[in-house]
Amino acid sequence: MPIEIKMPALSPTMEEGTLAKWLVKEGDQVKSGDIMAEIETDKATMEFEAVDEGTIARITVAEGTDGVKVGAVIALLAGEGEDVSAAASSEPKAEAPKQDAPAAQQGDTLGRTKEMAEDHGLAPQNSTGGSSAPTSAPAPSPAAAPASSGERVKASPLARRIAADKGIELSGVSGSGPNGRIVKADVEGAQPGAAAPAQKAAEAPAAAPQAAPAAAPAPAKVWWDESIPHEVEKLSNIRKTIARRLTESKQTVPHIYLTVDIRLDALLKLRGDLNKALEARGVKLSVNDLLIKALGVALEATPKCNVTFTGDSLVSYKRADVSVAVSTPTGLITPIIRDAANASPSSISTQMKELAGRAKEGKLKPEEYQGGTASLSNMGMFGIKQFEAVINPPQGMILAIGAGEKRPYIVDDALGIATVMSATGSFDHRAIDGADGAQLMKAFKELVEAPLGMIA
Repeated sequence: MPIEIKMPALSPTMEEGTLAKWLVKEGDQVKSGDIMAEIETDKATMEFEAVDEGTIARITVAEGTDGVKVGAVIALLAGEGEDVSAAASSEPKAEAPKQDAPAAQQGDTLGRTKEMAEDHGLAPQNSTGGSSAPTSAPAPSPAAAPASSGERVKASPLARRIAADKGIELSGVSGSGPNGRIVKADVEGAQPGAAAPAQKAAEAPAAAPQAAPAAAPAPAKVWWDESIPHEVEKLSNIRKTIARRLTESKQTVPHIYLTVDIRLDALLKLRGDLNKALEARGVKLSVNDLLIKALGVALEATPKCNVTFTGDSLVSYKRADVSVAVSTPTGLITPIIRDAANASPSSISTQMKELAGRAKEGKLKPEEYQGGTASLSNMGMFGIKQFEAVINPPQGMILAIGAGEKRPYIVDDALGIATVMSATGSFDHRAIDGADGAQLMKAFKELVEAPLGMIA
């Protein structure tokens, strides 16, 4: 039997995905650990590795196919010594619908009891053990259509023995038992080789005129001006998920925004000193690396902001895991710096470079971008002075960082010039009061303006 390769669940929430690209073709040899395909989930595009060894006998789902359900057979693999052509011609097994185990067992037992009663001409028993009232006999059910040659015929053991003795083909007999099952009474009067009435009835309409084809569906409404030169790009699963989640966030989460102006001169000086010390190790800190550290420390200093609102409870985290927004060709993704408050700046820098690189290649693992207790989004490199970011549920806050720029600023009670940036916190007002959000913004500002306090 060929090995069925099924659509994997690449994240805990994945129900379906897009088979973006096959990296193997029919006839290729694969072994455990070989990359077979790229699968696009609602979070990222991920590689799918082979588990078994063998030859790709048949690819059943073409690349580019959307909405492939988790567990669906996407390819057939011929094992060692197995005929590849025979494996390619076999059909994947259909998944049987799942039933509650006790109910399924009870239904199976009751079905067998009824079949035995009908085979022996006995009235079925009700749940109290008495006979059913003769006046409440059920109306005769329509005769079941005969089974095709590829289907298993439903028949009781007694009916099968009688049919075998009389030379009757069960596929041509209509069943009157439960769910169309063939019972004793159905085969006793049947003639060898005779088709059942239901079969004849089914054959009769074959000569009838062919029905008119169904009307073509109306074309979809176009919401843009087609007279303007344009091109239409199909949305990826990632972009669909971003649109859905951010829409839900703005519709269901009451945002409150708090902005502070922060002087960067001390942070920039510390960054320069640290980079000189780290040069021999090949590490170069960015301003963003230090801001991630500052947010982690600020979250631990104001635990009322390191929370998740669940509707009827509030989850307070004992550790600050900072999700950092990274722009990729397929959309925004947020790799996580775990325990940012206690990670060294050099460790944060190394992690961010590695995570951001793999994020842009679509090769992050689910545990590297799912979770986090708060987020940071920095658009300063684009010259954006200030913006208000949308909260990434179920997190309770996100910090939006603007560009550092030379501005007139009061320094030691005198007007001077300083490098200043604006930072705006978006808070879930169901979980975080304005005063608590203000405490976090105050702590973040103090850490950035006196940065030795966060690395001591």
